[in-house]
Amino acid sequence: VDLDTARQELEEFIPHVKNISESSIRKMAGRDLARFKAFKKQGVAVKFGRFTKKENDQIRKNVDEFLLITGIDSAEKLLFTSRFPEEREAINRLKVEHQFCEKISEGIPRPWRLIYYRARKIFDPNNYKGRYTQEEKEKLKKYHALHGNDWKKISQLMSRSNLSVAMKYSEIKSAINYGPWTREEIQKLKAAVKEVLRRKLEMEDAGSASSGADGDLWVDREKLCQQLPWTEIEAKVGSRYWRQCKQKWTSILAKKMSKGQESEKGTKSLQNKITLIKRLYEMNVEDVNEINWEELSEAIGDLPKPFVQTQFYRLKVSCVPLWQRKTFSEIIDFLFENKLPEFEEKL
Repeated sequence: VDLDTARQELEEFIPHVKNISESSIRKMAGRDLARFKAFKKQGVAVKFGRFTKKENDQIRKNVDEFLLITGIDSAEKLLFTSRFPEEREAINRLKVEHQFCEKISEGIPRPWRLIYYRARKIFDPNNYKGRYTQEEKEKLKKYHALHGNDWKKISQLMSRSNLSVAMKYSEIKSAINYGPWTREEIQKLKAAVKEVLRRKLEMEDAGSASSGADGDLWVDREKLCQQLPWTEIEAKVGSRYWRQCKQKWTSILAKKMSKGQESEKGTKSLQNKITLIKRLYEMNVEDVNEINWEELSEAIGDLPKPFVQTQFYRLKVSCVPLWQRKTFSEIIDFLFENKLPEFEEKL
């Protein structure tokens, strides 16, 4: 399939395909397009976001079966072949011969690349080594001074995963404040977000950003809630690492979008709970990771996704007895059968 045709056919399954590089599109045309079409015939949509327990179990099953077929003696050798230079050629030959790409993604309606990265995270023995010691932190600083952001090289030297060393360095590279946010820090955060949003909008479409009389920036709700370059924002704030910045921005959005109203008061709160329970019940999903939180946030009101997730958490904790021992489906059934009529009567 030529590049334009591949891009056009993939767009049905991946709306943001226009932002993907040509080389990635060619790979997806070979690895994913036929799979996506097969899933469509089964009525299964292509998924993104967090992997569910069911999908993680399927990845483990696929890897175990591939090891059994090929005789490769560990998932680490299969997924981190470069760590075993003496066996690399033989392992790569077996992967080609037994169609590794097709096998590893079997039964999972996601892009192959995401499935592969998830498998590497699950099976990387360097991924679960607990807290960093002070000695490891000093080594990490030293290796970064030598190798920059070459996390693959640093991860090999540290015997930690790429993601682990990158995130830990983000935390320790400067003095991080873990206490309450100061007024100055909040202003820096707002200014940093505003700057990256303005630049992003100008790059996407010069007409999508407009200025009010006071020169302030006006943007759509979707752009306020979507993924932002948090490591860049972290650098601009200076005293907080990226995860803290993201969490604080979410809390700021929640307050702004709810117009300062407390979500647990009055008629509006009852209506939100009723809508949330009904929508969760209608979704008919078996795992919390399968919930379409974007759809829920639109149904309940003009609120960011994490705010609605918090509402659901509070609802199950306060209303469902022994909720920790129940499955997700049992929690939703209990809310629908027992709490929904109560809320509707109060309303």
